[in-house]
Amino acid sequence: MLLGLVGKPSVGKSTFFKAATLAEVEIASYPFTTIKSNHGVGYVKVDCIDKEFNTKCNPNHGFCINSKRFVPVDLRDVAGLVKGASEGKGLGNKFLDDLRGADVFIHIVDVSGTTDAEGKQTENYNPINDIELLEDELNKWFCNLLMKAWKGFLKATETTKAKFSEAVAKQFSGLKVKEESVKNVLLKLNLPEKASNWSEEQLMKFASELRNESKPMIIAANKIDMEKGEENYQKIKEKFKNYRIIPCSADSELALRQAAKAGLIEYIPGEREFKILKDLNEKQKQALEKIKQNVLDKFEFGTGVQKVLNSAVFDFLKYIAIFPASANKLGDSKGNILPDCFLMPPGTTALDFAYFLHTDFGKNFIKAIDARTKMAWGKDHKLKHRDGLEIITR
Repeated sequence: MLLGLVGKPSVGKSTFFKAATLAEVEIASYPFTTIKSNHGVGYVKVDCIDKEFNTKCNPNHGFCINSKRFVPVDLRDVAGLVKGASEGKGLGNKFLDDLRGADVFIHIVDVSGTTDAEGKQTENYNPINDIELLEDELNKWFCNLLMKAWKGFLKATETTKAKFSEAVAKQFSGLKVKEESVKNVLLKLNLPEKASNWSEEQLMKFASELRNESKPMIIAANKIDMEKGEENYQKIKEKFKNYRIIPCSADSELALRQAAKAGLIEYIPGEREFKILKDLNEKQKQALEKIKQNVLDKFEFGTGVQKVLNSAVFDFLKYIAIFPASANKLGDSKGNILPDCFLMPPGTTALDFAYFLHTDFGKNFIKAIDARTKMAWGKDHKLKHRDGLEIITR
């Protein structure tokens, strides 16, 4: 699973990325600071099941703070988008290539209106333009690829019974577009049965809907704590009612995580409070108080960064977190308690999970045991979010 951070230059993508990963990336207020895509590991937050067994976990991957389990996900911060990217302008081709493998887009938008279309400092810019620009460029990108499939399909139908959905899925295979998604779009739009009868407008409509279906997008309304941030956020919510829009302050999240990393405060990402652990100088106190008043006390999701990541994985992609666990033995051979937590796609069965853990577990599957209830599950049992189970094999 890969989450792609997108948007124009200088909106805070790299700050969001660093806050989410604590990776060392170059951050500056000029276009194309991020020339190469930054690939790192962020974390989604899950209520750990350790507290239900009155114990404390020892994760192999990620970490756990007060029974809040942080499970790793891949993040990619790509070069800033500029108008004409779909035609190769700016770093357009690289920008789009870097997004091919993304399962969901996180569009970082500067809702303060202090950066223009090219990411340069300005005042009173309308961030609605940025959302429309990104939509337009992504739709054109998909349409350009679709045209290749469409022309090839028309040529193939002269001699074969080629299926349009197969042709499109093959053309978009590098973008993780499945034939099922193509069929869903065809049913939804009710276009003419013969693709050869589609107009340019209908092709663009199909491309746009296919992009929505296969690359869902969440909007992080960044710099919400700056002047005009809330005002512009409300305008965006009104304009784009079909989008999931989350108020966000990547700068605040980065400051809190760095303070926690330095041992100055205790802070659980995504929470709306923190605890001071050491004596702070006046400047540090003022900075933390400002974050508390302007962000944590005002917004439901705190800084919003953790909420964005969780929404992308659990609300959009519908993934579930599964703990390999036995009710009788929560530890592994090294004594680590509940060492693993895996993110699995929706519809995962007990047998699917067995194969995920090891091919031999799948081949020799007998049953799965619920760690909480000790009930036995068959191979077709569909798993739920935060299930704990043990795989029993021959």
